[in-house]
Amino acid sequence: MALNCGIVGLPNVGKSTIFSALSSAKAEAANYPFCTIEPNTGIVPVPDPRLDRLVQLFEPLKRIPAVVEFVDIAGLVAGASQGEGLGNKFLAHIRETGIIAQVVRCFDDPDIVHVANRIDPINDIDIVATELALADLETVDKRLDKAQRSMRVLGGEQKKAAEHEIAALGKVRPALEEGKPARSVHLSDEEAAEARNWFLLTMKPQVYVCNTDENGVMKGNAYVELVKARAASEGSEAVVICGKFEAELAEMESEEDKAEFLSELGLKESSLSALIHAAYRLLGLRTFFTSGKDECRAWTIHAGDKAPQAAGVIHTDFEKGFIKADVYSYDDIDSFGSEHALRAAGKIRIEGKEYVVQDGDVMFFKFNV
Repeated sequence: MALNCGIVGLPNVGKSTIFSALSSAKAEAANYPFCTIEPNTGIVPVPDPRLDRLVQLFEPLKRIPAVVEFVDIAGLVAGASQGEGLGNKFLAHIRETGIIAQVVRCFDDPDIVHVANRIDPINDIDIVATELALADLETVDKRLDKAQRSMRVLGGEQKKAAEHEIAALGKVRPALEEGKPARSVHLSDEEAAEARNWFLLTMKPQVYVCNTDENGVMKGNAYVELVKARAASEGSEAVVICGKFEAELAEMESEEDKAEFLSELGLKESSLSALIHAAYRLLGLRTFFTSGKDECRAWTIHAGDKAPQAAGVIHTDFEKGFIKADVYSYDDIDSFGSEHALRAAGKIRIEGKEYVVQDGDVMFFKFNV
């Protein structure tokens, strides 16, 4: 799976504004459809108070956070799967992402046009869902036709493989015909592994982004509640963001000004943090740390990675020559306040090649090349 998050939605729902706030990059944003055609890409730091605490304890020369990549993809419209609004090109861009963040307009503003001339977040969600499902249905039908032809002319293991694929495709196709996502279909482990080869758009994990006004962020509104209910029914997540507010916040250079701006609205942190963490989590990513006087750094791994794989994220030689790792948890260093105190309390462990790295581990690798 690609390790990035595609920001999608109908035109003029605030995708590019939210992307600009996320990446502090100026994605083109305008009050007309399709002002964004080629996708913009931004590398976004992952807010992590654990890293801030490690910096406080170790006082390093450098602080390096984990990052996640966001891609701002142009707006979809009804008929995109048939090429409407340059839809096929945009669908191809979505296919290259690991997860989807669908921005849904949850505010009223007569000065900002809506492609359907009305504010109806559930209808907007249904349009995008239908277009993605139709695109996937075309993919499934092509795979099904190829597998059926293979089953007729091939034999042995190849014929069995084609039969298994046909059975899995047969489970997914009815859901797509109803406009439902492929991820809603229960598949066996074997079928799920097969389905990964199809690169279906609706198999990707999805988070809904309710783009609302400042009042909606603080108190919510009927639009937001509708989207939250839809997300809950699908087993998805929904985060609430005021794109306009976040864009203004991103313009501020002073951390004190940002804190004062947030305080005036009764907020402790930017709502973008929730989206960044949701994307990081849905991508199946986890964080471990290295800490010292030179730098405190958050490193990104996949859930389930073992110690040698984590070492390889730092340098391939670390993985090749891995011997062992000194490990302690963030919670312990936070409580005890120093490595010296941890060592005295017996809280620093020695772990070998089979150790599965946990989110929040602080690690020091020993290797021999």
